[in-house]
Amino acid sequence: MTAPSTLETAATADVPTELTDGYHLVVDALKLNDVDTIYGVVGIPITDLARLAQAQGIRYIGFRHESNAGHAAAAAGYLTKKPGVALTVSAPGFLNGLVALANATTNCFPMVQISGSSERHLVDLKQGDYEEMDQLAAAQPFVKAAYRVSRVEDIGRGIARALRTAISGRPGGVYLDIPAAVLGSIMDAEAGARTLSRLVDPAPRQLPAPEAVDRAIELLASAERPLVVLGKGAAYAQADARIRQFIESTGIPYVPMSMAKGLLPDDHPQSAATARSMALKKADVVMLVGARLNWLLSHGEAPSWNPDAKFIQVDIEPREMDSNQPIAAPLVGDIESVLDALAERTKPGQIAAPAAWREELGARSAQNVAKMAERLKADPHPMQFMGALKAVRDVIHARPETYLVNEGANALDIARNVIDMHVPRHRLDSGTWGVMGIGMGYAIAAAVESGAPVVAVEGDSAFGFSGMELETICRYKLPVVTVIMNNGGVYRGDDVNPLDDAPSPTTLMLAARHDLMIEAFGGKGYRATTPAEVTAALTEALASGGPALIDCVIDPSAGTESGHISHLNPKGITVGNITAAKK
Repeated sequence: MTAPSTLETAATADVPTELTDGYHLVVDALKLNDVDTIYGVVGIPITDLARLAQAQGIRYIGFRHESNAGHAAAAAGYLTKKPGVALTVSAPGFLNGLVALANATTNCFPMVQISGSSERHLVDLKQGDYEEMDQLAAAQPFVKAAYRVSRVEDIGRGIARALRTAISGRPGGVYLDIPAAVLGSIMDAEAGARTLSRLVDPAPRQLPAPEAVDRAIELLASAERPLVVLGKGAAYAQADARIRQFIESTGIPYVPMSMAKGLLPDDHPQSAATARSMALKKADVVMLVGARLNWLLSHGEAPSWNPDAKFIQVDIEPREMDSNQPIAAPLVGDIESVLDALAERTKPGQIAAPAAWREELGARSAQNVAKMAERLKADPHPMQFMGALKAVRDVIHARPETYLVNEGANALDIARNVIDMHVPRHRLDSGTWGVMGIGMGYAIAAAVESGAPVVAVEGDSAFGFSGMELETICRYKLPVVTVIMNNGGVYRGDDVNPLDDAPSPTTLMLAARHDLMIEAFGGKGYRATTPAEVTAALTEALASGGPALIDCVIDPSAGTESGHISHLNPKGITVGNITAAKK
């Protein structure tokens, strides 16, 4: 005999049973774990999930493209040390979001992408369901972890597992697949509540081994030319006071990677950022703090580096050690715990950078700063990158609370050199993968999560990947000022097609009026042709506190092919000739 259902039992007892469904359980699980913001694009089958989340007090920021929503969630994770959450529809929407999720994983940003999906029995038999795709299988190669919830009673466990995985150890992107049928499934509300759980210590401290700490101390103590490299992992750690204390107490010069700029002010006397090439070529002991010896650091190889340099690496992921160069002193643990251990086990005066080394780097820095100052004095017409970015730099200096988002080729490389930072985690750029298209997503997240003004310095080509999010910025009335370096091309705007009048592969519209785009959505547009006009427009735009865009008209001949990484661009076929590939 079949047992009566809960509804039948309730009806017999004449006592109503309160029910819940998958939508409510997802929202309840997110709220229970302090998720207060979701970035996404709605559609089948997650529209009602977004509506319910908003009705239950979770802030929902709706985008025009899932990649941009995902980039925003990733940036939110980086800024807050809590997993950013992106919500997408199935199949094409999922794939659009996956780009950002993979980028978050590469950059070690904690992020969870939740996507609706088709019925499993239809997907597995390939019966051609609406937006049919095995999304779990598609995600797995590109993320830290991927999970699927197949039963409504497992929603709480799936949410908790995804959030913990994203933030624990080395942070990264996690995919959570929730089929439409699971979202719509109904169960007893009291039983459903019991399936939810709040995470306890999801990112526990990981202390380094004492012998590993002593090994690093001995190596630093013996160094004649020690150097610290600060990566964006150091910025993410939010161990700012401990990092500064270590740098200043030892006197070791440091080089910040681009997103670590501002951990200590860029004009700090121990900063070797403006003598970076000399520092890398001569350092005999290098301590990597939240930085990896990837392409951004020339893999630790000569001639960029001293071939005899010994490396100390601070990283929470033991598999990172020896990935490019032998690590003489691996320090596995979270950054704050490692620095605490170094402070506790170092004898007074045991580690001290030799004065001669600091003076040598200081002298080179002074020379390079003077050279840059001379370049920045120039005011050629048409306007160059340097002049426009100097104007941006000077305005931002007067408002240090401003966040800077930066992408492009020349727009990124030159801004990194011109605009120095004084506050941690206030610079966000294209990062480890060098992805173009992060601009508007990162800018929106910075504004939403901080409430502070944001300046997004964009190459005109890079802006094209996410430019429609101007409407999102205006819809939510965010304090984002987009500054476009408009030279009319990818890299530069003076390339020509030798055969006919069709645009060359790198040509964009020289007459483009990006300032009019934002005005179509109710924002304020400016067009600037001189540094003085950039200064006036940016000052006014930031003071207004609302959405704005400045179209900076740059000389079409300004810029170089591929920016500062032209050496990665193979040279082979030329128009009209066949030449030997560049070695």
